[in-house]
Amino acid sequence: MVSTKRLLNDLQRGGTVQQLEEKFEQFVGQEAEPPRVARYDVNAAMIRNWVEAHDDYNPVYIDPEAARATGRDDIICPPAMISTWVMSGYRRYREVQRLRAEGVTEDFAYSRLLAMLDEAGFTSVVATNVEQEYFVELSPGDHVTAYFTIEAISPFKKTGLGLGCFITLLKKYVDQNDRTLVEERFRILRFNPNSQEADS
Repeated sequence: MVSTKRLLNDLQRGGTVQQLEEKFEQFVGQEAEPPRVARYDVNAAMIRNWVEAHDDYNPVYIDPEAARATGRDDIICPPAMISTWVMSGYRRYREVQRLRAEGVTEDFAYSRLLAMLDEAGFTSVVATNVEQEYFVELSPGDHVTAYFTIEAISPFKKTGLGLGCFITLLKKYVDQNDRTLVEERFRILRFNPNSQEADS
């Protein structure tokens, strides 16, 4: 391993940090990837599996009578479950990893951004935080689509994991009637795994 300080100095001498940060501007505000359309309608079975996994006993998620007693027409989906409806599945995950290993860049902004960082040695990732704002409740039969935008990319920073940049994705979830359900800011750190915080 090399130290973060040494790696940063090496990258700065070669102009890599400045060049990358200048290129970040072209990605900010761009659609990150094609819209993600849920493979299934919101449904009671998936909701029950989710609440049992999270040990959530709120009756409005699984009991229609309890939900109607609160003025709702039916059970509702736990708000924090929103992203599960548009997850692309394990086959897509394996495809992405295969394409990455082969050096193939897909034709959308987020893939191009990550490929650029990969090439510069920033190959590791960790999610740092997520913020969600809820607008409309979901019930069985609704169908979710998510739109992803690259909202921000920070300059390179020294972190406990090494040298990296923070990428913020703005995700807008809508239903089949184009009503905004949730807005989410999802932030990741993309970092160089061969750097570390302490000097070597």
